[in-house]
Amino acid sequence: MQVSIETTSGLERRMTVGVPASIVENAVNARLAEAASTMKLNGFRKGKVPMKVIKGRYGRGVRQEVMGEVMSKTYYEAITQQKLKPAGQPRIEPKTMEEGKDLEFVAIFEVYPEVTLSDFSKLKVQKLVAEVDDENVNKMIETLREQRQSWETITRQAKNGDRLNIDFVGTIDGEEFAGGSGKGTNLVLGSERMIPGFEKGLLKAKAGAEVVLDLEFPKDYQNKDVAGKAVQFKVTVNSASAPVLPELNDEFFAVFGIDEGGEEAFRKEVAANMNRELKNASKGKVKNLVMDLLLKEHQIDLPASLVKSEIESLRQQAMQQFGGGKQNIDPAMLPDDLFKEQAEKCISLGLILGEVIKVKKLKADPTLVKSTIEDIASTYETPEEVVRWYYSNKEQLASVESSVLEDQAFEAILADAKVTEKKVSYDDVIKPDAPKAGKK
Repeated sequence: MQVSIETTSGLERRMTVGVPASIVENAVNARLAEAASTMKLNGFRKGKVPMKVIKGRYGRGVRQEVMGEVMSKTYYEAITQQKLKPAGQPRIEPKTMEEGKDLEFVAIFEVYPEVTLSDFSKLKVQKLVAEVDDENVNKMIETLREQRQSWETITRQAKNGDRLNIDFVGTIDGEEFAGGSGKGTNLVLGSERMIPGFEKGLLKAKAGAEVVLDLEFPKDYQNKDVAGKAVQFKVTVNSASAPVLPELNDEFFAVFGIDEGGEEAFRKEVAANMNRELKNASKGKVKNLVMDLLLKEHQIDLPASLVKSEIESLRQQAMQQFGGGKQNIDPAMLPDDLFKEQAEKCISLGLILGEVIKVKKLKADPTLVKSTIEDIASTYETPEEVVRWYYSNKEQLASVESSVLEDQAFEAILADAKVTEKKVSYDDVIKPDAPKAGKK
């Protein structure tokens, strides 16, 4: 086998491979001989068909099949020989395929870029540190109660937090407009679901009241047809109700899997979940910061084939989210540009972290894998069964191992970086990072 390689542009390589004719001929003859041993044709006994007849009838098809297999096999042998790391599938173009002549083909493909890691000791990383205190736990318990609140009919005047069931008709210059009316609509006062002034105008209203609201649509309202225009709403209050929070009793605790220990056990469970959330949020924020720094420090020329593949993967995910696989969604509605930046970011980070893992000689720590699985399992009713399931499912176990290995890579980077801590509140850590300028 003869191999020559040419760099055409950037990461693209053009590899010419020559294969001795004898290899192809031997493979073709072997394939035909195998077929001859079982072949049946009119006028001949099974396995007694002359080779000349077999070649005349099947020789061309077998040759094409064999040459395809030979080109595929020798391509992988050649890239191994040349110590190349192809990114994506090659484009193979035959040059010489004549019988009796050496087979020659060209394989065009991209290779993975070489990644040179920056000096991580120069990275400055600020870690947010917080604690879960009694006030945080009390606040969370109130949130949990509000999520499971019931409603009690009231005859008093409505106030913020109360829920009104209303019919309303909106008019602009005396004419009704699309989307401006509703019947049997539930509206919690103070929720800011409606345009400014609407909910405020219903404060102190009672069931059966009819209220006229003269308002104005905001100038930046999403519907440009009505933005900035004066509008009048005629509102009928069908009913009014106030929220009733559930009591902190055994029945309420049981909803969260607490069957023993009462309020003390419930508070411990809430605190444990909050600490878990805090830990994950803190790690996530540090990760995001490190990822941004890594992308800034490493400008990598990316294989177009990998970017294309990642874009397609992200598009499929988006289509699943939009339609759940039950609706016919035209992929053209989701152009490449929509996912390109994210795809490039994912691939760049994957290449950087892969190099960190290689340089640091990292392997997924079995202890960390186990603790991660146990942490996941602790949120289920039967943790032991969940743990067993993970260890019996190779795909899921591999996914956890990959995640742990990625975390180890980040920890290795942080070990070299200049890390400072900043004490903040629980809410500061939990709240999502603010969108970056220029990002959606």
